[in-house]
Amino acid sequence: MSLSTLSWRAGLAAAILGALAACSTTPLPPMPPGPAPAPSTTTPAAPPERERATLLRERSRWLASDWSELPGWGEDRAAELWPALLRGCARSAPGWAGLCARAARDRPADDVEAHLWLMKHLQPYRVESLDGQTQGLATGYYEPLLEATRRPQGSFRVPLHAAPPDLQQRRPYFSRQQIATEQRERLRAQELLYIEDPLDALVLQIQGSGRVRVQESDGRQRLARLAFAGHNDMPYQSLGKLLIERGELRAEQASWPAIKDWARRNPARLNELLWQNPRYVFFREEPLPDPELGPRGAQGVPLTPGRSIAVDRASIPYGTPVWLDSSEPLSDTPLRRLVMAQDTGSAIVGAVRADYFWGWGSEAEAQAGRMKQALRLWALWPREPS
Repeated sequence: MSLSTLSWRAGLAAAILGALAACSTTPLPPMPPGPAPAPSTTTPAAPPERERATLLRERSRWLASDWSELPGWGEDRAAELWPALLRGCARSAPGWAGLCARAARDRPADDVEAHLWLMKHLQPYRVESLDGQTQGLATGYYEPLLEATRRPQGSFRVPLHAAPPDLQQRRPYFSRQQIATEQRERLRAQELLYIEDPLDALVLQIQGSGRVRVQESDGRQRLARLAFAGHNDMPYQSLGKLLIERGELRAEQASWPAIKDWARRNPARLNELLWQNPRYVFFREEPLPDPELGPRGAQGVPLTPGRSIAVDRASIPYGTPVWLDSSEPLSDTPLRRLVMAQDTGSAIVGAVRADYFWGWGSEAEAQAGRMKQALRLWALWPREPS
């Protein structure tokens, strides 16, 4: 570690510790609103949990916390949150309008300023289940990059579909097997693009969006994005879980590389396996004017690699800054950082549950595919309504 890094950390730690002491003398905002108690002239210990302010959500309980309780607080590059924060402010949660205006005006010059701004304006709340569970699960997702053609040719024969006109009228819609067989001709007009590998199509559907390098009919290549446009309203079935139950893979082997290896060794059985997962996702093609921006999440704003997460919106509203306490995939190296709740997913259910957006490219794919880590979360909420 360089001397400059040590110096930066020492300066940041001193500033944060000073702010923590100052913040500890400031009482929590009353909930429900009422007259605030007089500030203390000393630094009291944190109140017992039973006396702390609590916010109730549909699937979670938020318990007011001190900043000192957030593991690793002050060590993150907090200024990096601002682009994701301001994107989230474009569709802010109720009560955030005034604070979002201040965030746009008071852009921090460095990480110390960012930490201090957050501590001044936000109150941390530990997120837990309604029965008090504080630990949950962190997984990862990414944006795949695939080669595609506009028309079926050579090995490019696996179609990706646009949403059919009658998708909303027929619920549930046809299953994955039906779309691939008896309904193939019926849905021919909805075939957007063609790729080589049916497992890549499934990965794209699981991730919800992806980048495609399209080979046009005139030979030109164009980079575009396929965005989520709906699904057939049928349940999702994990192929890894199925292969484990059938004794084809051991639990510790159930990764995407292992599943693809199984498919290479068992090509005649691949369709039968795929059809055990009836869920099918439809896409729409979008231009990709800025390759540095991620796909739009469920909040309707572009996702930021390493700063956006998918959550259960019944636990954490979209647009909420969150302190994430987890670890790097397949390791004990801490992963503690500020993120924004900006997306969701059918498997992202529960109070303490997050899907971490790694971005795109081979490294993002590798990290997302092996991430299954213990998790704790703190939601950061405005101290005063705005």
